[in-house]
Amino acid sequence: MTESRSLLGLASARLAEAGVPSPDNDAEILLAHVLGIPRGNLLLVDDVADGPANDFRALVSRRAERIPLQHLTGSTGFRYVDLAVGAGVFTPRPETELLAGWGIERAGEVVGRAPVVVDLCTGSGAIALSIADEVPSAQVHAVELDPDAFVWAQRNLAGSGIDLREGDMADAFVELDGTVDVVVCNPPYIPLTEYAGVAAEARDHDPALALWSGQDGLDAMRVLERVAARLLRPDGWVGAEHADLQGESAPGVFAAAGRWTDVRDHRDLAGRPRYLTARLAR
Repeated sequence: MTESRSLLGLASARLAEAGVPSPDNDAEILLAHVLGIPRGNLLLVDDVADGPANDFRALVSRRAERIPLQHLTGSTGFRYVDLAVGAGVFTPRPETELLAGWGIERAGEVVGRAPVVVDLCTGSGAIALSIADEVPSAQVHAVELDPDAFVWAQRNLAGSGIDLREGDMADAFVELDGTVDVVVCNPPYIPLTEYAGVAAEARDHDPALALWSGQDGLDAMRVLERVAARLLRPDGWVGAEHADLQGESAPGVFAAAGRWTDVRDHRDLAGRPRYLTARLAR
């Protein structure tokens, strides 16, 4: 048996030494995962048996190698849903919940018929599943290009009623042209020039297709602007996440196209530019 506080303290110190941004948090989540209990119940655990303690130390070692925490636990929470994640799919970030919430609000404003929502670059399916969960009347469609990520989306969206397809957003859902109320997208947006500055968890473990988007990080955003204009009804909405340094350049893609109104940027809870929204002109 090992005293739990000592076990957590050593684990946290090791993770901090490895440069993990939130060592205390990650150590507690991993121990709760190994013990199969809610994190809050760790306060009730005085000692940990040798078997679970060894399993915990093994996970801590892997986390110290900067393997994403969610890959080690096999799941992550996103708004009110749980998602299976692992190697081959982009791990949803808490900041993206704001974009999902915006999409949910816009879909909820549609009256008299079922809102039609398209999630481009769906990845794990996080945004699409959240919208289907919180707006049950919505007709939700989602597309993913990366074959490995598509497998994870299939797993997460199974039984949800969401129309999931594998393919490129550039030519997705042509049969829906001019009928969509809301388009949401968390596209790749990291400039190739920023490779060295990206956190190891993302750079080494998230799929490349979900990260890089040309020299200025806006290649996918330009495609999104054209696709959203094709899909949306007049007055339909588009929302897209971007890097915190793209608070002017990403909305600028839409403003320069000349077919959008109400182009604006939104900040995340830390006050950083995080996602843009725009409305297709009548």
